[in-house]
Amino acid sequence: MADLAELAVSKMAPEQAAAEWQRLAEAVTRANRSYHTEDAPEITDADYDALKRRLAEIEARFPALAAGSPTQEVGAPLAEGFAKVRHEIRMLSLENAFSEDEVTDFDTRIRRYLNLAPDAPLPFTAEPKIDGLSLSLRYEGGKLVQAATRGDGEMGENVTANAATIADIPQTLTGAPEILEVRGEVYMSHADFAALNARQLEAGAKPFANPRNAAAGSLRQLDAAITAARPLRFFAYSWGALSEPLAATQLGAIRRLTELGFSTNPLTVLCDGPAALIAQYRSIEAERATLGYDIDGVVYKVDNLALQARLSFRSTTPRWAIAHKFAAELAWTRLEAIDIQVGRTGALSPVARLTPVTVGGVVVSNATLHNEDYIAGRDSAGQPIREGRDIRIGDWVQIYRAGDVIPKIADIDLSRRPEDAQPYSFPTICPECGSEALRDEGDSVRRCSGGMACPAQAVEKLKHFVSRAAFDIEGLGAKQIEAFFHDTLLPIRAPADIFTLAERDAASPLQKLKNREGWGERSATNLFRAIDEKRQIPLNRLIFALGIRHVGETGASLLAAHYGTWAAFEAAMTAADPAAGEGAKPKGNPEWQDLIAIDGVGPVLAASVVTSFHQPAERAAIDALAAHLDVQPVIRRVATGSPVAGKIVVFTGTLERMTRAEAKARAEALGAKVAGSVSAKTDILVAGPGAGSKASKAADLGVEVINEDAWLALIGG
Repeated sequence: MADLAELAVSKMAPEQAAAEWQRLAEAVTRANRSYHTEDAPEITDADYDALKRRLAEIEARFPALAAGSPTQEVGAPLAEGFAKVRHEIRMLSLENAFSEDEVTDFDTRIRRYLNLAPDAPLPFTAEPKIDGLSLSLRYEGGKLVQAATRGDGEMGENVTANAATIADIPQTLTGAPEILEVRGEVYMSHADFAALNARQLEAGAKPFANPRNAAAGSLRQLDAAITAARPLRFFAYSWGALSEPLAATQLGAIRRLTELGFSTNPLTVLCDGPAALIAQYRSIEAERATLGYDIDGVVYKVDNLALQARLSFRSTTPRWAIAHKFAAELAWTRLEAIDIQVGRTGALSPVARLTPVTVGGVVVSNATLHNEDYIAGRDSAGQPIREGRDIRIGDWVQIYRAGDVIPKIADIDLSRRPEDAQPYSFPTICPECGSEALRDEGDSVRRCSGGMACPAQAVEKLKHFVSRAAFDIEGLGAKQIEAFFHDTLLPIRAPADIFTLAERDAASPLQKLKNREGWGERSATNLFRAIDEKRQIPLNRLIFALGIRHVGETGASLLAAHYGTWAAFEAAMTAADPAAGEGAKPKGNPEWQDLIAIDGVGPVLAASVVTSFHQPAERAAIDALAAHLDVQPVIRRVATGSPVAGKIVVFTGTLERMTRAEAKARAEALGAKVAGSVSAKTDILVAGPGAGSKASKAADLGVEVINEDAWLALIGG
């Protein structure tokens, strides 16, 4: 199936096309249901569009497959709980365009259909495509009598009571046709969405993913009182059943709806051809971030309503309209400020504060700026990036989200840069504690020198300490750590404080934890029990939890496996001295040499660990923590009867009969410890062709050196 997904439709055999059609049809049907019925889209609009376009391409080449296809459907089946409403005139979807050539083709197709010359006047309207929920409003005698969702295009859901709570929807009209069905989009502004999510979090409820989901979920509440409490808005842009025409043109009809009291989009303009349409598309795209609501493209419609009637409809889309969609995962917005965040290792990380914009279905208001070089328009080696364009406050920046990760800035529009914009001056003083922020040679990051005296570093280290891969204490997450860190009666300022929390709470003559807001006797008791359960901790998790720079889960596991116990690890780190033996070969004392010889542990990681154990404040915090713990040793399974059990082995050069990974695995299975570099503790160096400095160092230290054949003979082939 994966191969079919990559196969060009033009090269498909009929049976291949049928199989790929089935896969795509199921995916599109599932996406339709999650988006239209459940208001919980599982894929991005761009991914959905790509699926549907490939499905249509297969059906164009193999027409027999089109029967019953989701390309012939609009929307999705209706949700349970609402009365059903049949639309007098079907509510259809729009054909999509993704390139400027497709916009030109749209104009050409219409002219061909109407038999218009290439230079004959053919005005179009262009309006933002609102990303919300389609709604139809039926007025009879000027009174709102029914509101319905689009549903599957034929049948919608009766949401009249809910729609009546939306301020933008008039209850009565003056001067309207006897029968008027107004169609438009229910949406939520960025500001209202942010406020709603804040209220959701305060109430302990799940926040909404994006404004479209929030608007759809709010309109389709069975309790209209809930809808009334939600800040919904409505833009009118079309109509269905009419007892008399609104106007002779699309733009004229929109103006008539405005006069009747409906909110219509002020960015709707008249364009005289494809070039003007594309220019308006670019203009709206540039303003997208400042609109205050989500759009996902621009809709073009033939302005003359008589021509619209002649063009009529296909099975699911009008011939006279098309939606020009924005590029996937990209958006332009304004950079309002640059904030500096201080992490647990003291790194000063710049964060862009943006005018909110939706990218890939998610509202983005922040983006990473990496480091000071990135802001300045250069890489860590001093070479230009973005052609040397720097990033300044007030700039218009292009945002992207690759793989749904932290948003990043792709580019800057210099033509829109404010005249008073100044190059950003990266701070050399920590904004949290006032300590000097230093940048070591070869490091792309500037770091606070305050260590644990810096509150930002301290709280971030504590958050890391209780993270899932570290102590993972139930009931003590990042939010609780933040609160305890700033608490004056029962503070947690260092890891050891966690393990004295219950004792201090019991001894406190003031307010107990169980009596505080957000806590109770049960939750406090559960927290104290969860903390006690973590007093016994595996060595590798403790090493990782210390939050030492460069030591991730893998590095912690390597260190734990090598030293085996906390006592051995602590003693070695205390004794290790990389500066010992100045001028001698090798540099550093035996404990240091043993540390950097661990396969996968280089000098940078080793220096970071040793430095942590040698800094007085950090060492005191480590010792205080260890006093409360029962650190579980690493259980080594030592092979019996092996000639290399317990020996330290180093491989160098090219191995010709096995890979380095296989050689390492076999050695460890026989009870050997594989190191990455030669030290005085090395027992055997296995040297293949191309062995260089390691072989020379082994000779100087008197380490046994053998070739690959001798090694295989030693371990029995």
